[in-house]
Amino acid sequence: MQRQGSIGGSAAIRVRATGGVLLVAHLALVAWLMLRPLDVPWVTPPNLRPLAGVRADLALGWPHAVRPLGEGLGLLAPLGVLLPMAHGRLAVSPLASLLRTATAGALISLGIALLQTGVPGRVVDVDSLLLNTAGVVLAHLAVVPAGRAWLRRWEARQPGAAGPALTVQEELSQGRTPTIPRVGIAP
Repeated sequence: MQRQGSIGGSAAIRVRATGGVLLVAHLALVAWLMLRPLDVPWVTPPNLRPLAGVRADLALGWPHAVRPLGEGLGLLAPLGVLLPMAHGRLAVSPLASLLRTATAGALISLGIALLQTGVPGRVVDVDSLLLNTAGVVLAHLAVVPAGRAWLRRWEARQPGAAGPALTVQEELSQGRTPTIPRVGIAP
C-alpha cells in the first residue's frame, strides 16, 4: 500500500476539515447566488456560442467589461484552492492536481448551468462555464503550488520529522503464491 504523501497526523485532519467546511460553505453560497429566481420583465436568449458574450462585453470597452468578466472568473475561483485543500495531499503531480481541479470546476459549473435551466429568469450561457473554469485554473496556479511547497518545508522543519513517508509496507512477503495445476481438456 502506498500513501500519496499526505500531511502527517493532526495537521492533515485540520487542513482537510478546514478545506471541506470552506468548500461546502462556498458551494452553498454559489448555489444561493446562482439558483435564485430573478424577477425580470424579459430574459435574454441563451448563449450557446463560445466567447460570443465575452466579445460583446469587450466591445463595450474595458471599463464596462471588467465587471461581468471578473464575476465570471471569480465565482468559482475559490474552488481552485479549496478542492486540493480538501484532498489534503502534498506529494502529488502538479499537472494531475491541476487537471483534477479544472475538471471538477468545469463539472460544477456545468451542473449549475444545467440547474439554471429550470430557474425563472436564468438562462444558459456557455461563456460563464468557460470563465468559471478559467477562474478555477488561475486560482489553482496562483496559490496551490506555492502553498504545497510551503507546507512541505514546514513539515520538514517539525521536530522528529524525518521527511514525508511516501511508502508504507503493509505486510512482508509470505512466500510463493500457490498455483493450481492445469487440467487438460478432453477431446
